[in-house]
Amino acid sequence: MFTSRPIGFVSSPYKSVSEIPKGLGAQHQADGVLKILPEFELGLTDLEGFSHLIVIWEFDRSPKLELRSDELHASELIGTPPSDNRPHGVFATRSPRRPNPIGLTVVELLRRDGVSLHVRGVDMLDGTPILDIKPYLSNIPDEKLRRGWLAEAEARQKR
Repeated sequence: MFTSRPIGFVSSPYKSVSEIPKGLGAQHQADGVLKILPEFELGLTDLEGFSHLIVIWEFDRSPKLELRSDELHASELIGTPPSDNRPHGVFATRSPRRPNPIGLTVVELLRRDGVSLHVRGVDMLDGTPILDIKPYLSNIPDEKLRRGWLAEAEARQKR
């Protein structure tokens, strides 16, 4: 196990969870700034050459699930997301209520100003701790990507 520590914090227009777009067709187009702590600035070297970034962050304001397996209840591992009326396992959703409160978001990098990364596509609350940033690299062709139950829910909504 490791103890995480933030490398920075998100500046976001979202001050409460209710403001973040959710559900089928939700668009994450909001601009924000990833404010990286000065001691990590050297790690940003050459990042501006990438169009998109994977941001790994902490659900710091979500209720935590207890990790003691003898006490986990099915209701903690199954939930009904806002994008479907059927329950799904927590690992098949983007629910904030998880055994480890880790979030992952892909954002478009608009520009870098020193330790500030101006991005589009934030879905995090203002002040959210950033745990890591990685350049987005995918060699998976679109025709091989599958969207699981979400594709089914989208098809049902269109009918």
